[in-house]
Amino acid sequence: MVATTRQFTLFTQGQAARSRNPAFSDNRSEPIHRWVPWIAGFSAGFVRATLGEFLARRRSSSATVLDPFAGVGTTLVEALRAGHSAIGFEINPYAALAARVKLQSAEVNQQSLLRKIRQFRKFIDRRISNGIPPSSVPPPGFKSRVSFYSPRVLPKVLHCLDFISKIEEPELADIFKLAFGSVMVSFSNYSYEPSLTTRQGVGRQPVLDADVPSLLEEKLIQILEDIAILETDVASSGKKPEFQFHNASFMEAESFVEAEKVDLIITSPPYLNNYHYVRNTRPQIHWLGLNKPNLMEELERNNIGKFWQTVREKPPVSLTFTHHRIAEQIETMRATNRSKGIYGGAGWANYVTTYYNDTFRYLGLFRKLLRRRGVAVIVVGNSIIQGINLPVDQYVGEIAASLGLRTRARRLLREKRVGSSIVDSSCRNGKKTNGTLYESAVILLKP
Repeated sequence: MVATTRQFTLFTQGQAARSRNPAFSDNRSEPIHRWVPWIAGFSAGFVRATLGEFLARRRSSSATVLDPFAGVGTTLVEALRAGHSAIGFEINPYAALAARVKLQSAEVNQQSLLRKIRQFRKFIDRRISNGIPPSSVPPPGFKSRVSFYSPRVLPKVLHCLDFISKIEEPELADIFKLAFGSVMVSFSNYSYEPSLTTRQGVGRQPVLDADVPSLLEEKLIQILEDIAILETDVASSGKKPEFQFHNASFMEAESFVEAEKVDLIITSPPYLNNYHYVRNTRPQIHWLGLNKPNLMEELERNNIGKFWQTVREKPPVSLTFTHHRIAEQIETMRATNRSKGIYGGAGWANYVTTYYNDTFRYLGLFRKLLRRRGVAVIVVGNSIIQGINLPVDQYVGEIAASLGLRTRARRLLREKRVGSSIVDSSCRNGKKTNGTLYESAVILLKP
């Protein structure tokens, strides 16, 4: 795949109107993508525009598209719909479940799924009408500040889990699990604001009762309808796209993907904002049986940039590469609010350093996996920590250049994005700042 200068110009100018807002929230009405609400990532429309620009000439053959931080699979699904092969990595088992189910769903027998949905309704109605108690129990080890489900909601939840546990076909069982994971917070006493918190904590009433089976059934019907759309799209491309999906860290990519295999990378790595992706999917991980010993610690350890909570108490972390401006900002941060100990600049400096070290590592892998003239489109936002504005998009381009990749464009996608709490937080600010949070696409080329 050859990306010409004209293609880059089109992306940064002609596509700007269609790609300017990449927010995942736009996926709420998009078939397939609407299956799972997700705080991170970008819209299907943004991915389609990007595929159209950089792969427009690949009409007779499939390209290979990679998303190393796949989330719930937006890039991968759109690549398949356009007839391109897809490779994805995601460490979070719930997000990985969502991405895998979406990718596999074009091959699901729709009549079998419809029969299973009807069986589910009969199973639940029979259980409730006969007063049969559920066999399932709340997941051991799952703790919450208030009861996750109210007493009248919990038995209905457990009946649903009873049915799911009896599904013998793995692909259908996964669809039911994903559907349940998608709606399970809506009838709980918690809410995403955007982080998971108690409804009471944000002034909302607890959910005392809910028609859990009907909400799950509604989501399943939506999935069934969308599967037909995906199947038609893949068939109409006239190609035979394949996909690889790995519930693993992208840092292990060389064990799964051969060098110079990839034509186009479209991704959005975790932002430098300490949003705790792991904790916010803890309910789904536990209630869907995706947990295992020490999983949370493992996910935190393998997350890009780790988290402030996991590195704040460590000795000062050093950059593993040379970048004078980044080093200066880190040292300024480290000297801020020393009286607060790990809650001051020192703890945040470790977090920022770790994030950039991981950025250097994943960009090095981009360099190895991209074919010559291959392109990486990276959506990332800046951050403001301890009063210091960190232009992450600029630094991504500069780090990439030190590894032999060229920055061909850096496009502002959103002049202002959510996250004012990061700017205003007394914990993260050393002083007041007039900075704003924005979002950009960094376009890299492998010469």
